[in-house]
Amino acid sequence: MIETVNLSRKYGQLTAVDDVTFKIGKGEVFGFLGPNGAGKTTTIRMLACLISPTHGTATVAGYNIQKNPIQVRQSVGILTENPSLYENLTAYENMDFFAQAYGIADPADRQKRIQELLEFFNLWDRRNDKAGTFSKGMKQKLAIIRATVHKPSVLFLDEPTAGLDPESAKEIRDLMAQLSKHEKCTILLSTHHLEDAEKLCNRVLLMNKGRCLLIGKPDELREQIVTHPIIQIDLTQITNKILQALNNSSHVQEINTKPQETSLMISVKDIRMATPEIVKTIVEADGQILGVNTFRASLEDAYLKLIKGETETQ
Repeated sequence: MIETVNLSRKYGQLTAVDDVTFKIGKGEVFGFLGPNGAGKTTTIRMLACLISPTHGTATVAGYNIQKNPIQVRQSVGILTENPSLYENLTAYENMDFFAQAYGIADPADRQKRIQELLEFFNLWDRRNDKAGTFSKGMKQKLAIIRATVHKPSVLFLDEPTAGLDPESAKEIRDLMAQLSKHEKCTILLSTHHLEDAEKLCNRVLLMNKGRCLLIGKPDELREQIVTHPIIQIDLTQITNKILQALNNSSHVQEINTKPQETSLMISVKDIRMATPEIVKTIVEADGQILGVNTFRASLEDAYLKLIKGETETQ
């Protein structure tokens, strides 16, 4: 549904997007990750035909962004960082206005579509209230409805949970997960909130300073920082006898301790074979075990390490 080839954008001497190439399949939820200024929003603006690339090209929903910009705009919905609603209009009036702007001429069709989306986002009971009276989370819901009212095949969501409190952010995140199935559209999600990407995206693209650092599944990012499985063992205390016994075990690759905690982080080759043997070794060394867990690096851990590594090589 989306394909870019060496997509680039310069502003004078500043290269905002630098030769970015990727493909996004139909129905995929694809994440753009990166710090502020990484080039995520600029890339989306090019794909939505709001600005032109300096060089390179892209197709969206089968249309070339340079040759067929009108068809691209008709095929996409876009949520910017600001909801940009008419606050003196009701929720229904806002959606009716934008539905007409998107070319839904029949009033019955508009009413049916608007009701479907307002009910889906739990806003039907507030349809006659002015948008200006809504909370930030409710305005964000309306903005997503506005972006999807014309049933686009591609949906661009730029920082959809930015500035929301944790409860509202979770609600928006849960609704987005349902939305991708409900609307059967391809979603490109730009965010620096790693929890959004972790829970929603099939694949992610990590950007920094306009360049693509990595494309893959969230698990593949984790593999960049954790090459071996890790077992976390919580103990009443860590003794030299326990450490010596573990160092003599053929299953143990590396042992780390958490500062000011009685936990061991043990890197192993095969977690299924190693876990019972390591537990046995600790017990035989007079260790008292409080808990055993498999350690799984978070997407945030991988993201921060990759961004830091990129910065250090500049």
